[in-house]
Amino acid sequence: MEEKVHTIFVCSDSVGETANTVVQATIRQFNTSPIYVKRFGSMRSEEDIRKMMEEASRIGSFVVYTLVLPELREMMRQESIRLNVLSIDILGPVMQAFMDTYKDSPKKKAGLLHQMDEEYYKRVEAVEFAVKCDDGKDTSALKQAHIVLLGVSRTSKTPLSIFLAHKGYKVANYPLVPEVKPPTSLFTLNKSKLVGLTMSADQLVKIRTERLKAVGLPFGAKYSALERVVEELEYAYGLYKQLGCMVIDVTEKAIEETAGIILDAM
Repeated sequence: MEEKVHTIFVCSDSVGETANTVVQATIRQFNTSPIYVKRFGSMRSEEDIRKMMEEASRIGSFVVYTLVLPELREMMRQESIRLNVLSIDILGPVMQAFMDTYKDSPKKKAGLLHQMDEEYYKRVEAVEFAVKCDDGKDTSALKQAHIVLLGVSRTSKTPLSIFLAHKGYKVANYPLVPEVKPPTSLFTLNKSKLVGLTMSADQLVKIRTERLKAVGLPFGAKYSALERVVEELEYAYGLYKQLGCMVIDVTEKAIEETAGIILDAM
């Protein structure tokens, strides 16, 4: 029997990224049938809301939404009652709490999170920096970095760099290999910006083995051998002690969790 695919609707008067993030975080908590997230962005009229809600009712979905305009939120509420479709307002309660607590009124303008302001260009610059400084490609820029990630191969340096860059931080990452002497500039940096990543040897062996399969290399390569992995991890840990930097064990940690630890320590 074919497994049923559940569909969740994400609705926004902007791009829907906020609601989508909440939905994706929720999905990860369940071991259920395949989930399809259908996004409805730039919702501007009550007719848009009505059509979307009728489709949700027809296929048995529920709706997660971020709508700034009160009239659209009210339309969503009415349609939810009329069609018996569960709808979850992500933005409304927080806006109301802000108004009640600080006696202020919202701008009622959609898409402010993604407007091309100074913060937007700061993030773009940070992403460009992370790409330029990925995998030790430009060690001359280490001094300009807000964060320098260190680690042996396959300890999530690159995805973590890009994630932090999207938050506006300039991140460089440098791969550690016992046979390659690290740049002297590394030892002159403020240790507060240095972050050493480590992982259990068994987990790293699994990841490297999968990587070898993906690129079509033989299973028995030295790269994924337990003895080699242990050697690299011990070398890295010795260097971390020498540098006096923060060390994070990323075994079984999501990128977001590791990033949170780093940012909390800054």
